[in-house]
Amino acid sequence: MAQQMGNQPLIVLSEDSQRTSGKDAQSMNVQAGKAVAESVRTTLGPKGMDKMLVDSSGNVIVTNDGVTLLSEMEIDHPAADMIVEVAETQEDEVGDGTTSAVVISGELLSQAEELLEQDIHATTLAQGYRQAAEEATEALEEIAIDVDEDDTEILEQIAATAMTGKGAENARDLLSELVVEAVQSVADGDDIDTDNIKVEKVVGSSIDESELVEGVIVDKERVSDNMPYFAEDASVAIVDGDLEIKETEIDAEVNVTDPDQLEQFLEQEETQLREMAEQVADAGADVVFVDGGIDDMAQHYLAQEGIIAVRRVKSSDQSQLARATGATPVTSVDDLSEDDLGFAGSVAQKEIAGDQRIFVEDVDDAKAVTLILRGGTEHVIDEVDRAIEDSLGVVRTTLEDGKVLAGGGAPEVDLSLALRDYADSVGGREQLAVEAFADALEVIPRTLAENAGLDPIDSLVELRADHDGGDTASGLDAFTGDTIDMGEEGVYEPLRVKTQAIESATEAAVMLLRIDDVIAAGDLAVADDDDGEDMPPGGGGMGGGMGGMGGGMGGMM
Repeated sequence: MAQQMGNQPLIVLSEDSQRTSGKDAQSMNVQAGKAVAESVRTTLGPKGMDKMLVDSSGNVIVTNDGVTLLSEMEIDHPAADMIVEVAETQEDEVGDGTTSAVVISGELLSQAEELLEQDIHATTLAQGYRQAAEEATEALEEIAIDVDEDDTEILEQIAATAMTGKGAENARDLLSELVVEAVQSVADGDDIDTDNIKVEKVVGSSIDESELVEGVIVDKERVSDNMPYFAEDASVAIVDGDLEIKETEIDAEVNVTDPDQLEQFLEQEETQLREMAEQVADAGADVVFVDGGIDDMAQHYLAQEGIIAVRRVKSSDQSQLARATGATPVTSVDDLSEDDLGFAGSVAQKEIAGDQRIFVEDVDDAKAVTLILRGGTEHVIDEVDRAIEDSLGVVRTTLEDGKVLAGGGAPEVDLSLALRDYADSVGGREQLAVEAFADALEVIPRTLAENAGLDPIDSLVELRADHDGGDTASGLDAFTGDTIDMGEEGVYEPLRVKTQAIESATEAAVMLLRIDDVIAAGDLAVADDDDGEDMPPGGGGMGGGMGGMGGGMGGMM
């Protein structure tokens, strides 16, 4: 970029720099956002289709989970990355509604495109969109239904709704029961951490064979065959360290001049290992889970004491074991006492699908549970796992907030009508943006109808008529094509799924609309990665993303 200054041009950007300005920049960003939304749109709803992702190594993922699709796709456009962030935020905050959030964001950009062509300024659109989003959130609060934490039936219906169309439908009644039971088990007052629900994927058998274990399953075996297979009413110890002879931090040599000295040296090691085993036994432990390794000699002495020992247990498993049994992890067996022990009615090594695992069950008031997912193939079980993750998220959200909405496109149609009424009270050109927002929300019921092979116009007209008549729960039955009461059908979604989707989609759309200049930059230090190093969004500056922007989306997919 050069600017004339007297007779000399003033060079601001290098000759190789790429820059897109004005309406071209707006149009390019809008097209990028629409393309991302279009890529996942056909996955929405009970009749949504799956996508197959194949990487360069031939690995395959088959899914219709919006955030999984967008995370795994090689998206090479900075504006498109912002829409992907909408899905990721939705997943982190709620666990479901990722596709809806992205589709709404894409439609908001599409509606804005028409108004930009009519010379409505982008900041006017942004203001109107923000006002509409605020009004929409308030309107959703008004039509929300209160749910009690003991209302298991509605909670199971919410879990089942989140699984619909995600490969787990055949067994969704069983899975929704297991999900609700799992979340209720780990609930600690208002604090619900779904990390305390371990999902163990086991290939083999059918989804119907899935089960919930009130306790923890550790994907390990006991370290010695001489140890018992089973311990009843077991005291459990957790050691966050090793049962091995510690090596010196500096290199050292021991010069032995006499065989007796060597024997004494080995006896000293053996004595230390025996003392470790005795310390575990003296504390009263029947089972010990160790974070690090266990020396062969220590294994021998532990087996003599009749103690089940498991080594190299993951830290996440240790946390769950501690929460389930009430044990307190210690860094060394020297610190182990009876007070540090937890309790489990049963600790046993069992075979499941050909693999040996340690089952820790019959724990008092289980605050950590394990969901065993079964499935015929690895791809099937992976997709069921994603459906379960969504279901766990929505049940947790419902228990935290206590408010739900009818599904099937009902809230969006209701909001659309409410926003059109609200638009009449909005002065200036912002009124057009509010009306555009109302039109954009109808993309959800319209997409549900299209994906079900129905006429979207007929479906939308029927839904509008129902809601205009006061039936706020009227939604689209994708299987029959009729408009029905979603409450009676048991199709519910948490309130936060909708409010978060609208807020995130609006913020992303507004941010993109306000951009009128896209310039290729050097390395931008805008975010920290896990190592504390400054990283640009997407991991590599805008140079790579800019490369394909000349043609709209470039090499996005």
